Amino acid sequence: MPRLGLGVYQIASGGSCRRAVEYALKTGYRHIDTASFYGNEADVGRAVRESALPREQVFVTTKLWNSDQGYASAIKAAEKSRKLLALDRIDLYLIHWPEPGRRHDSWRALIDLRKCGLARSIGVSNYTIAHLKELMAYSDVVPAVNQVEFNPFLYQRQLLDFCTANGIALVAYCPLSRARKLGDPRLRRIASKHGKTAAQVMIRWTLQRGVAAIPKSSRPERIEENASVFDFALDNGDMAQLDALDEGYHTCWDPTNVR
Repeated sequence: MPRLGLGVYQIASGGSCRRAVEYALKTGYRHIDTASFYGNEADVGRAVRESALPREQVFVTTKLWNSDQGYASAIKAAEKSRKLLALDRIDLYLIHWPEPGRRHDSWRALIDLRKCGLARSIGVSNYTIAHLKELMAYSDVVPAVNQVEFNPFLYQRQLLDFCTANGIALVAYCPLSRARKLGDPRLRRIASKHGKTAAQVMIRWTLQRGVAAIPKSSRPERIEENASVFDFALDNGDMAQLDALDEGYHTCWDPTNVR
């Protein structure tokens, strides 16, 4: 799984999503993250197919939505996603949310989807440590990935440590806090020091914490900006200052109280 990807949440199906993915692939992205809930799987698949890139060079993630959770319904939903993508397989298939009462059956379905080759790898999204411990207590198949909201203002350190200790890759959605914190003066000072933007510093921090990042954008200039993060490094002082920005700031769903 490439460490940097393009997220397509809230990019409208049709021309906008397809053009964003096409541009990202031309820019050098090789990881595209979509979901059934986003309603743009067909556009992602079309852009990947028409890119002329070898299929094995593009990593595509999609997700099982809440209303489709359960064993039989999850199998059916995955097959539908694969048909919408019109790709030979799903590289990574995730349970989108720890849906109460149905996530166990959903996980069993994902295990079978991997066995039959429809999904190369399987994982979860928005799972807390408690949800992961629950899953690992009833299944000997550990998720390959846990995708969660993660950035300096929501530094989920304990979750990262738990995932690392158990061989689960953490993937950060909203690594830019939906742009709500880009004006923070502490962040901007570090960006100025490196001649980079605040967004680039946030993404770089995520990568240096060992977490993959999937910033979302449909604008070509932002897609390029978000990818230009491999020509500099944050030093220990920078990282410590960015760690200290944590304020538990959720911009999206907070699964903490999901039982």
